[in-house]
Amino acid sequence: MPQRPTRADRTPPPERSDRPEASDPSHDLSCPCGLPATYGECCGRFHVGIADAPTAELLMRSRYSAFVVLDEAYLLKTWDPATRPPGVDLDPEMRWEGLEILDTTDGSPFHTAGSVTFRARYRSHGRRGALHEQSRFARHDGAWVYVDGTYLE
Repeated sequence: MPQRPTRADRTPPPERSDRPEASDPSHDLSCPCGLPATYGECCGRFHVGIADAPTAELLMRSRYSAFVVLDEAYLLKTWDPATRPPGVDLDPEMRWEGLEILDTTDGSPFHTAGSVTFRARYRSHGRRGALHEQSRFARHDGAWVYVDGTYLE
């Protein structure tokens, strides 16, 4: 079984002027996840390990933001060890353009499992697209983790 990455294992995302930096939790740009907060107040604090996402939906949002800022270490850390791949193939040319949460089932601080259905818009190599998925989440060692997802449409 692969070792779970630790905060010390993380490398900061590449320097990009058009993306928030996971290494700066006080960053004052709007959070990519779509909530009305700055990146540092919202998903950035999860990315640097100041806090854990208290719900499955917030974990989903923080994972979306991790794709935006190219934070592979966070994506792996928040993936269930039973389904986690050895790495994530992040495309630095892909631009995530918005997240829409369509439905949530369970996943509160009082649940042990939950699901989030979402649509994430992107642009890759000049083409627009959308990822529509129902993601399953569970608690592992007390923290929410992504288990797997079913592509929709």
